[in-house]
Amino acid sequence: MTDRSTWSFADDRGRPAAADRRPSRVLAYIQAGATLWDHGICPEGIFGSGHDGAEPDRAKTGALPLDAVDYRGAGDGLDVETLLRGAPDLVVAVSYGHGQLYGLDTETAKYLEERVPVVVIDVGQARTLDQVSRRFAELAQSLGGAREPDATSGLDAARRRLRAVAGTRPEGLRVVALSPADQEQAYIARPQMWPELRVLAELGVRLVSPPDGAGVNWATVGWADAAALEPDIVLTDVRAHAVPLVEIAAPAWQETGRRARTVPWNPEPLCSPQAHARFLGLVADAVEGAAGD
Repeated sequence: MTDRSTWSFADDRGRPAAADRRPSRVLAYIQAGATLWDHGICPEGIFGSGHDGAEPDRAKTGALPLDAVDYRGAGDGLDVETLLRGAPDLVVAVSYGHGQLYGLDTETAKYLEERVPVVVIDVGQARTLDQVSRRFAELAQSLGGAREPDATSGLDAARRRLRAVAGTRPEGLRVVALSPADQEQAYIARPQMWPELRVLAELGVRLVSPPDGAGVNWATVGWADAAALEPDIVLTDVRAHAVPLVEIAAPAWQETGRRARTVPWNPEPLCSPQAHARFLGLVADAVEGAAGD
């Protein structure tokens, strides 16, 4: 909510962030910053998580103009002074539930909130992707971002296309989402725990779950067990800390006689209509190609 002299926004913890005027220098977690850019808001700075390094992960930055956005770093390199060096007047963070600011330790988050208004958007598995996207859109609008009707219509079209192509194979193509760990193991995603994967299932994509066992979001398996899931399409984690799938020497699904197609997947997706439409388009391309094999 805004007027001429004040600004406020209730975040997903139920806490209001408020300022005497609408913030214009936003510091954001990298996923949030890239999402806000798609909604017409350019953050002045971004920061990463413990998975990130000294340079921003290009799988997470989307269309952000990195020459104009200051990357503050990630992990142990983050402290309050580093985060505040650009004099931000708002911090936008994400949470995977319980309100904890992802990527920041508890003490750093506490001191940060004492210095500057903080908005936390919950991107955890309890939310649908539409809910998360709507919250980012509401925040961006409060900050002066403009609605883009074309982006919404493009997402609707991408959903219709994927539903149509998924329906061309009544038995469904087998789709596995994973993050390569090393030459021996892979992390197989449990589809019901990932909002963007649940959208694929709702549109008719047959996502294969790993066996029950340890791991809430991922099951850690050997590559032979991953190949035994017999994927037709593999959604592979392309974040910088994941091993590129092309570098995995063993085993290849081809050894089982299958020619699995691969689709780049960012498990920390940009929550904008444009970004989601692009991802659905890539999946639709793979489904069309695999269905024609």
